[in-house]
Amino acid sequence: MDPNLLYWRSEGQSFLSRLRIWLDLLDPTSLLSSDAEVQKAHALLGSGEKLNEKGGHAQTLSLSSVHADSGAAIPLVFRPPAFLPISGPLVVASFLPHIGVKPALFWQFLLQSYSAGFNHANRNSSSEQGKTTSLKQLLLIAGAVSYATCAGVLPQFFINRLGVRSAPLHTFFRSILPIPLSAALAFFNVLTVRSEESETGIQVFDSNGNPVGLSKAAGDKAVRETALSRAVLFGATTAVPTLLVFLLQRTRFFQRSSLLVAPFRHATVAFALGLMIPVSFSLFPQLGTIRKENVEEKLRTAADNGHLYYHRGL
Repeated sequence: MDPNLLYWRSEGQSFLSRLRIWLDLLDPTSLLSSDAEVQKAHALLGSGEKLNEKGGHAQTLSLSSVHADSGAAIPLVFRPPAFLPISGPLVVASFLPHIGVKPALFWQFLLQSYSAGFNHANRNSSSEQGKTTSLKQLLLIAGAVSYATCAGVLPQFFINRLGVRSAPLHTFFRSILPIPLSAALAFFNVLTVRSEESETGIQVFDSNGNPVGLSKAAGDKAVRETALSRAVLFGATTAVPTLLVFLLQRTRFFQRSSLLVAPFRHATVAFALGLMIPVSFSLFPQLGTIRKENVEEKLRTAADNGHLYYHRGL
């Protein structure tokens, strides 16, 4: 079992412990480290030596930058610490009240493309070691991005197509519809991009950390957990600013200063995203467990303590 997974097994089994770890791992200064430094940190974490203060930095660098299946450094732009700096402006821009469909389409395409790339780079790749990404998987990723981009601009399309002038309808398309739509598209993006894990299975481990085979049931569970966590992330990022704006528009100050509403909404979108990222990443363990009765029959004998372990991915 990879040293990163061994660490998650010992330290990351409760939500609060995972949240504390992710708050450290999401520090964007770790992106300044080179791939050589990342690999050195990973080797140090796997050496079994007692870590000092310098070793603590190596531990953080390894957990945030090394893929737990391949042991290779994750591409820089798709590492967890890069998620907020890159996706933040894209999320804010995609929620802007665009005049036409084309600007909305452009920003949705960038957001969905980055989300697909992040989901693919941080997937469980245990069944793909030594293989290149298949044409089928590339087509699925392209299809997921295309579909999510088109679906993401539906509110803007309806406003333009129907010529919405009614305030309640405008509020519905601008503020209410994007909440379930953002959550559903985030869920769909993960589910589609990582569908191969459910089809081919992912590596599962016994209680001693030894690999015992591939499990489609574990793959399906890992994908659905990650998809749910991403739906919570984008759904909450959309809902919180909408609720705050709705409440503050009732105050006398915002009624007098209506021009402040738009900047406040954009600022709260970025703030909510920043708060929700570590929460979303912490919802489920990185090293998940699955009960032996839920895995394939041929793997059940290896579950000596009643369950097997799997890498969930991110």
